[in-house]
Amino acid sequence: MFLGTYTPKLDDKGRLTLPAKFRDALAGGLMVTKGQDHSLAVYPRAEFEKVAERASQASRSNPEARAFLRYLAAATDEQHPDAQGRITLSADHRQYASLSKECVVIGSIEYLEIWDAQAWQAYQQTHEENFSAASDDILRDII
Repeated sequence: MFLGTYTPKLDDKGRLTLPAKFRDALAGGLMVTKGQDHSLAVYPRAEFEKVAERASQASRSNPEARAFLRYLAAATDEQHPDAQGRITLSADHRQYASLSKECVVIGSIEYLEIWDAQAWQAYQQTHEENFSAASDDILRDII
């Protein structure tokens, strides 16, 4: 499981050092893709394959499903961390997530999310009350 919050810095070459505690789980390869809320999602390869398999079951006659599948496939980049645990984020991914030098990596159970530090702080401020006020209707399927 991927849990916690970490604050690595993006270097001038677009490389980000993954948190040390996750490197073993990601050593076999990982998939970086555009996530929701203008963050990046980092999946272990095996977990991404499950997501892709579920997504590919959607009807290709549905225009929204077709668009999602195309976007998912086109926006995904396979990476292998180097000896220092760094991955290189593409210019397109960095632009999509508005990444600056200051980044935040958060655990999201099955995958990691990479956020620009200011964007993450703004997201937390906007949604913190929603988390605190979550009702049984919302949480029923979660906990």
